[in-house]
Amino acid sequence: MKNVPVEKQLEVIKRGSVELVSEEELVEKLKKGRPLRIKAGFDPTAPDLHLGHTVVMQKLKQFQELGHTVVFLIGDFTARIGDPSGRDETRPELSPDLIKKNAETYIAQAGKILDMAGAEIRYNSEWLEGMSIMDFAHLARKQTVARVLERDDFRKRMRDGHDISLLEFCYPLMQAQDSVALEADVELGGTDQIFNLLMGRTIQKRSNQEQQVVLTMPLLVGTDGVQKMSKTYGNYVGITDEPKEMFGKVMSISDELMWTYYDLLSDLSIEEIEEIKERTLTGKLHPKIAKENLAMEIVERFHSEKDAEAARDEFERVFKKGKLPDEIDEHELLSQDDEVSLVDVMVDADLVKSKSDARRMIKQRAVEVDGEKVDDIETTLTTDGENLVKVGKRRFAKVKFKKE
Repeated sequence: MKNVPVEKQLEVIKRGSVELVSEEELVEKLKKGRPLRIKAGFDPTAPDLHLGHTVVMQKLKQFQELGHTVVFLIGDFTARIGDPSGRDETRPELSPDLIKKNAETYIAQAGKILDMAGAEIRYNSEWLEGMSIMDFAHLARKQTVARVLERDDFRKRMRDGHDISLLEFCYPLMQAQDSVALEADVELGGTDQIFNLLMGRTIQKRSNQEQQVVLTMPLLVGTDGVQKMSKTYGNYVGITDEPKEMFGKVMSISDELMWTYYDLLSDLSIEEIEEIKERTLTGKLHPKIAKENLAMEIVERFHSEKDAEAARDEFERVFKKGKLPDEIDEHELLSQDDEVSLVDVMVDADLVKSKSDARRMIKQRAVEVDGEKVDDIETTLTTDGENLVKVGKRRFAKVKFKKE
């Protein structure tokens, strides 16, 4: 355990957080001078993570650096149920094989932030899978239906006429049982997890165990500056994005939002960030330089210093000097026709994820063909030449056609 004063630890722990339940309890735990068990659970329901998922991991890293024990919990059992937090409908059931594959990805990606060798990696199937009906009955006795129905997600869904399975009612209890099994001192989660986290306190107390402290972190706002970061909204920065794509996305956020990203994602100390902010606000440092430094740090974390430098140079070349990227993907598409739909070309050249995405980008005048903006979704390309297609600010493709 590192000899860090309680006051300093508290300052680091509270950085960027939303709610701490309770500070007094945390201080008492810290005063004992032993490494605390810091729990965070991750249900592997999708294969790839984005920066929004890493906010809690960054806080875990800070706890590690203070000398505490991080318990990285893979919810391989609870993933089969699906966390109802923020949901309007019951989640589809995932197969064990898919959950296992996603879990392996989570651990590998978390290793970009955490010292996984020094962390305790656990799976909640260890204790949940072997529970008998009587075991679960004893657990269910520790909470009331009225308390579960207080949950905002459930009340909203009931009001809107959406189904809620009885299994979903069990989810908070199972997450709480995780805290009992792991003897967690602190549990972290997003603000949308507050009900589940507080349930852990209740079940620990009713299991004659010292209650965990609950610390919530904000949901990271996406690159649009409006919605929470999500693949659904298309405003995410994936941690498996290519370096140039990742760098460009971070550079697209507003100057104001940049400081939230610094607070929640940067490894710099509070004092270092305050110094950068002061220099920027007083005109000594241009906001774009501050943002470039942040983008460099994030790219380097998930790729390498060399990749980060290359991404910065590419950004400078393309966006500041108006030149084409050094490397542009080339796509040879098959067609028997004399003309093909631009929408189809954009999908086939991997410039967009779907036809609806392509139409949306065209309507927003975010598409260029050979340097000319396109705003008609019915636009076609002739198949007797080569075209340079640009989507947004960062996606380019050279397209030529071949007869089948």
